[in-house]
Amino acid sequence: MSGRFLPLLKRDLARLLLGGRGGGALLPILFFLCVAMLYPFAVGPDAPLLARTGGGVIWVAALLAAILPLDRLVEPDIDLGLFDQWALRGISEELVISVRVLAHWLSFGPPLMLAALPAAALLGLDGDSLLTVEIGLLAGTPGLAALGVTVAALTAGLRGGAALGGLLVIPMAVPVLIFGAGSLGTGGESGLALTAAASLVLLAIAPFAGGAAVRAARG
Repeated sequence: MSGRFLPLLKRDLARLLLGGRGGGALLPILFFLCVAMLYPFAVGPDAPLLARTGGGVIWVAALLAAILPLDRLVEPDIDLGLFDQWALRGISEELVISVRVLAHWLSFGPPLMLAALPAAALLGLDGDSLLTVEIGLLAGTPGLAALGVTVAALTAGLRGGAALGGLLVIPMAVPVLIFGAGSLGTGGESGLALTAAASLVLLAIAPFAGGAAVRAARG
């Protein structure tokens, strides 16, 4: 299994990190930081307000950053016939989608967690809130990655698939956002647990839903 898993992971990571026309991993991070910088200008210099709402802003920015490369996750490989080649070599669509989810998360999840440090300073979050945000991102961003890859597979080959994918991801990601942002309030531990649970459900569904969608698109 590792003989198939690792080459796929290296290929997907190189493509997502280096980017090509999509800007690579740098574009989501810059977008994330731009949101954190502009939000204080929008609401004014009210430090308590920024501290109360800053965690939610970080989560919304994380979601939007996660869906930026949506059009590059699955459709180019279907157009190039790579899924057909992998199928001939005995590599299932479910394995490819699982690797793609991991590569997508590695390309934006850990960088976003690092970018959350300056973002928290810009939004006036204290140390405890920052720690909660970081744990929440660690628990929730894998689910966002799984959701992004699944929706990318479902919309592959459709006209305007990238725009449609974005419209589908946002409402489906609402539970993760609610639990993640809600962990900053009272009962933060339960919020983090629910964030992790929602993320695990998305991770469990992604290989099968994405694999079925790829087979339908190939057919």
